Amino acid sequence: YIAKLGDIGEGYHFVKLSRSLLNKVGSGECAGEVICADIQVRAYVEPIQATLEYHNEGFAAAMTSGDIIQATINNICYCTCIVLAGVNLQTVQEKCAESEIFMYERKMLVFIVQLHACQHSVFKLIGTDEKPTYVSAEEENIIATNTSVRRTHYFWRAYTSFMFRLYDDAKHYT
Repeated sequence: YIAKLGDIGEGYHFVKLSRSLLNKVGSGECAGEVICADIQVRAYVEPIQATLEYHNEGFAAAMTSGDIIQATINNICYCTCIVLAGVNLQTVQEKCAESEIFMYERKMLVFIVQLHACQHSVFKLIGTDEKPTYVSAEEENIIATNTSVRRTHYFWRAYTSFMFRLYDDAKHYT
């Protein structure tokens, strides 16, 4: 919370403290959530590439405790971060496909829609005509009615436009 208020250094201190406590106490119930929040702060201090494996750790911790939603959040954060970290796009595409299957099996439609926004950008950056498998009109409804999903959708559209130097489009999506 302190990092969110602008004091990244102090927030980073508390992140390290929370991880230390998590390791000492060994409470697995909230480990996935703690690790996911931890990474969001660490990425401001450490290179994003150094934080990637923490998402897999958070995913594993959440799955161990039975927290499917937090496992999915760690999964989506990982997919997002590997794009921004410059990981090979074919590798990103494969990881996104794995994540999509995980979410479909658990019927996590809102998360699937958010992942599709990221996947769309990956496909565009690779240069394929392939598109994410869409969930029908229900996906459009979620984008239209869910502010968080809509922000994610527009962020990825703006990111892709910026990467292709389509600045007017990027401005439109922001």
